[in-house]
Amino acid sequence: MDRFDALQAFARVVEAGSFTKAAQTLHISKTTVSLLIQQLEARLRVKLLNRTTRKVQVTADGAIYYARVVRLLADLEEADTSLLRASASPKGRLRVDIPSPFASMILVPALPAFHARYPDIQLDLGVSDRMVDLIADNVDCVLRGGELTDSTLVARRVGELRFGAYAAPSYLARAGMPVHPRELEDTHHRIVGFLRASTGKVAPLAMWRDAERIEVRGRYVVALDDGNAYLAAGLAGMGMLCLPQYMAAERVAKGELVPLFDGWCFESMPMHLVFPPNRHVSARLRVFIDWVDQLMAQYAPITDARDT
Repeated sequence: MDRFDALQAFARVVEAGSFTKAAQTLHISKTTVSLLIQQLEARLRVKLLNRTTRKVQVTADGAIYYARVVRLLADLEEADTSLLRASASPKGRLRVDIPSPFASMILVPALPAFHARYPDIQLDLGVSDRMVDLIADNVDCVLRGGELTDSTLVARRVGELRFGAYAAPSYLARAGMPVHPRELEDTHHRIVGFLRASTGKVAPLAMWRDAERIEVRGRYVVALDDGNAYLAAGLAGMGMLCLPQYMAAERVAKGELVPLFDGWCFESMPMHLVFPPNRHVSARLRVFIDWVDQLMAQYAPITDARDT
């Protein structure tokens, strides 16, 4: 038995809650994972995991052992990273999940510069607006907008999205130019709905101008859960959009979108890079976080004094 492989397999099963998911993230077979755990338990003469047909639960002894294993694996990673820092640039694989508009409009076009600086870092990018389980999916970090709801995760605030209301000229030619946001609730106006990953519902549009604060729900014929598809629906004239300014700027300049409701403001959205606790922040993750921080400073800078 390779003790390192066995310890790594045990930690992944505990974190993922499944032999199958652990095997997938380690890129080995489920049979191999099961064998490694059996050999580890036989060597220790302690039952680490309780297995049923539906789930895997860590035993009391297993929980104590897991806490020490995580520290040990982190120390090994730190030892490797220290040598790498001394002799070469950061290297290895990073698993990252980011929203689709940020990927297509900002991050991916900037990747050649990142690769030129860190040629030995391999990025596995998940591009989606879905909720990601960082532990179970074995993801190193995610970029997400909104206030954080999971206090067990570690986060670094890297940006702040400012929003505006927009519509395609084809939509305005058909429905007319709304003057006040409340007009979006009229029968002849439509919005494009954005389905929030956390709720699966279309959130109302909270807006204010001077002392007037309102929430507009509007009517929609299509709602989507992906940012790029949301923008495409608006460009096709399906309704009014609420977009981050970085997504709208080029389209407005080309005349493909028209800004609406001059003087009205939307609540800005904080952007965070989130990563699991009990995970060593490797050199490759550290330089990636710093790089994304620099990108966000260009396109969605933080404008207030809140703590990061």
